[in-house]
Amino acid sequence: MQKQLRKKEISPFIWGFSTVGLCAILILASPSAEAQANQDRYTSVIQQIFAFIQRHYVEEIDPKLLYEGAMKGMFEAIGDPYSVFLSEAEMTDLTDTTKGNFGGVGLYISKQVVKDNAPSFVEVAAPIEDTPGWRAGILPNDLIVKIGDESTDVLTMNDVLDRLRGRPGTKVNITVRRGKTLEFPVDLERAIIEVPTAKHAMIEDIGYLKLITFTPMTAQRARDAIAEFKDKNYKALILDLRNNYGGLLNAAVDVCDMFLDGGVIVSTKSRLPGENIVYNAQKGALVSPNIPVITLINQGSASASEIVSGSLKDRGRSYLIGEKSYGKGSVQQVFPLVNDGFKITVARYYTPSDVNIDKIGIPPDKEVKFPEFTEEDAKKLQKLLESNEIRDYIETHAALNNNEITAFAEALNEKYELDTTLLKRLIRDEQNRTKIAPIFDLEYDIQLQEAVKILKDGSYSQIMRETKTLKQLQNEAAD
Repeated sequence: MQKQLRKKEISPFIWGFSTVGLCAILILASPSAEAQANQDRYTSVIQQIFAFIQRHYVEEIDPKLLYEGAMKGMFEAIGDPYSVFLSEAEMTDLTDTTKGNFGGVGLYISKQVVKDNAPSFVEVAAPIEDTPGWRAGILPNDLIVKIGDESTDVLTMNDVLDRLRGRPGTKVNITVRRGKTLEFPVDLERAIIEVPTAKHAMIEDIGYLKLITFTPMTAQRARDAIAEFKDKNYKALILDLRNNYGGLLNAAVDVCDMFLDGGVIVSTKSRLPGENIVYNAQKGALVSPNIPVITLINQGSASASEIVSGSLKDRGRSYLIGEKSYGKGSVQQVFPLVNDGFKITVARYYTPSDVNIDKIGIPPDKEVKFPEFTEEDAKKLQKLLESNEIRDYIETHAALNNNEITAFAEALNEKYELDTTLLKRLIRDEQNRTKIAPIFDLEYDIQLQEAVKILKDGSYSQIMRETKTLKQLQNEAAD
């Protein structure tokens, strides 16, 4: 049995504080008699060991230390990187994030899941736009291997957050690894991170809407943008979800609802069939069906942004351009305890064609990649970054125009033999370090260029007839 929900009835969080008490969880998920007997036995053993350590260990042990160690161990045993115990400090950090501002560097991060005793560094899922981390040019999939002189391999996520966050205006040095061999230091100055949600502008007669994350304000900001597009008589819309690492489930559903005229948006399936939910769009889409829509995605598009891109793709409402998305198809809730709490995966979500994309990702209809560099290129790039040549040049030539950027890139190409497109992007990124970045950069953004090209050349209707749902793609791959 699946619950059918309209927008106003949607459960509020893909992650966030749940209003459901732990007693309610136990009632909903009552174990079998045999499982209950095992549960009682193990609980008794844990209590006995806890008391034994307290009485007999050679030194007095803080009970909180044993409690936190046991809680962390239980969640680590699940083997799910999204189900974790949250210490008091981590709960505070999460609360700060949901409130929308905190002192930090502006990076969504996680601990690598590794095998065979390999180092477990901190992985960047996505930078938050117009923050110190973003202005420093840190990219999705970069590894933070050191904070100061400490290897992140031996640091817990709590340790990492403690070191990256802090009083605005103070500095922190990190070492970034890009690819297999390229490593370089980055100095970041902490700032008040106000979690941004949306930006918009017109590209001639095309509305451009960039959603940076999904917060309680995202849907309203998107509605405001679409109202402005309508006032300016827009003919098409580009929805940019690149580097959008997710956020609130209801915000993603609300955004989909603007493009869909009824029908399924997404469904969630849990361990308990009675808790399965189907989210449906309301009748009457805000964006007319006559408006062509292209969605941009990349490796940093995850979770709620995959709900939106997967839903619009499966419903035939948008053409996807860019790179395969991250692949996070699960739903978490956070349950507070006293001052600490825990986050646990409670369901998986499925696109309208009934596909879960966890650890798989969503492939674009048309793949457009930025130039990649070889191991030899990595060595050259490391030499360039270590020289600070671009940074030093921009300090004295901050107002470079496009022709001057091209000339500087060509000069660097002669010296370092690196792709000029890559060099121009590095120069432009350096320009944007000390100012608010432009809403879009059509000169150097090849994925955005391709979207505009398709909307301008009249091929949109034909290519949409040839697109396939995620289920069709999955079946073809299985065959």
